Amino acid sequence: MRVTILGCSGGIAAGLRTTCLLLDDDILIDAGTGAGDLTPVAMQRINTVFLTHSHLDHVALLPMLADAVGPRQDAPLTVYALPETIAILKQDVFNYRLWPDYTALPSPDKPYVTFRSVVVGQAVELSGRRITPLPVWHAVPGVAYQFDSGRASFVFSGDTTYHEPFWDALNAIGNLHYLMVEATFLNHNTSGAEASGHMRPELLTRGLKRLNKPVHLLITHMEPGNEDATMAELLATAGEFKPERLKRGQIFEL
Repeated sequence: MRVTILGCSGGIAAGLRTTCLLLDDDILIDAGTGAGDLTPVAMQRINTVFLTHSHLDHVALLPMLADAVGPRQDAPLTVYALPETIAILKQDVFNYRLWPDYTALPSPDKPYVTFRSVVVGQAVELSGRRITPLPVWHAVPGVAYQFDSGRASFVFSGDTTYHEPFWDALNAIGNLHYLMVEATFLNHNTSGAEASGHMRPELLTRGLKRLNKPVHLLITHMEPGNEDATMAELLATAGEFKPERLKRGQIFEL
């Protein structure tokens, strides 16, 4: 199993892309602006998308991805997400006003997109790969995902604030190797982090102290322009975990 980072920024600017991961060649995890860097040939290989939640920086290119691949594939693009996320996308995106309803077009029996619900703790198995939703706490319903090759696991937190069940779930993963976790705000912005359900270095450090195993720690979703300051705050309190600033284009093998 291979994880390629297409986007890992908390916002947009030159050289920055919002959240999107490529799992092997055929699965996207979230569909932020990082998906736009795929070549047309690479896009045609995508048949499945897993969404952590409904916020725009994580789903922005899903409608256009449906446009790009739908007419050229025999089967619909399968999108896995929480029922709440699916309901939001149907109401606010695929509604004929913001975008065509590709869950019913070009025909109800052959749509470009089909949704499937996920349940926290219940794995989805695709060609020997196990993808399991894990609990998080955000401003809207969301999940983290565990990618398990059998040999090792990679966990992506999605968007979350400090949430003990998330850390308990990590402790239960025997083959956890990579942890990609968000740190959106600086420590002084307690009100912003609380209102939006995001992590600060202080909250992330609190969670790391609960972790009962070493991990390769990858920091994602930092505010553009605050990356160095955020990493400095995290190193000051959790330096023993050797946090690494995630970069677009990195590849991790499981």
